[in-house]
Formats: sequence, structure tokens, C-alpha cells
Amino acid sequence: MGNARAHVIITGKVQGVFFRASTQDEALRLGLKGWVRNLPNGSVEAVFEGDKKAIEKIISWCHEGPPWARVQEVKVKWEPYQGEFERFSIIY
Repeated sequence: MGNARAHVIITGKVQGVFFRASTQDEALRLGLKGWVRNLPNGSVEAVFEGDKKAIEKIISWCHEGPPWARVQEVKVKWEPYQGEFERFSIIY
């Protein structure tokens, strides 16, 4: 399907529930690159690059997240693929 990039904001009870680590595990499993981080307002932000179908799968996963998360909303902005990442990282 080709390479794509998505910038995602996840809101709800998504900090302190292993959301970043679980997102990294899922991204690596799907072969995606990019990053995930907590935001000061309590939400989680991520950028995913790679196969568009894999990105669609992780976005779907983000609607649930890890078992302790309670996701309220997932905002997705599709952006032009840049190929700037070597791996998927957690930003602290």
C-alpha cells in the first residue's frame, strides 16, 4: 500500500498506564518507526511512519490501548511520509 505518516493525539486515562511502552511494543511488532510521548495536559502524542496498513492497525489499537487505559478520543492527522526515523522511540 506504500509508506505513510500519521500524527496522533490520544486523550483519556492514557498516562500512568503503560501506554507509551505498549505503543512502542505494538509499533515494533508492526514494523513502524517514529516516537511516542506524554504531553503536559495528560494526553499522549505519537508519530508513526511506515506501511499505511500497519499505521491503520496501530491507530485502531490506540482506540483501546493497554488494559488499564481508558481512551476517550484519538485524533489522527495524515502527513507526507518523510522517512526521518531509524526506529520507534519513547520520548521522555
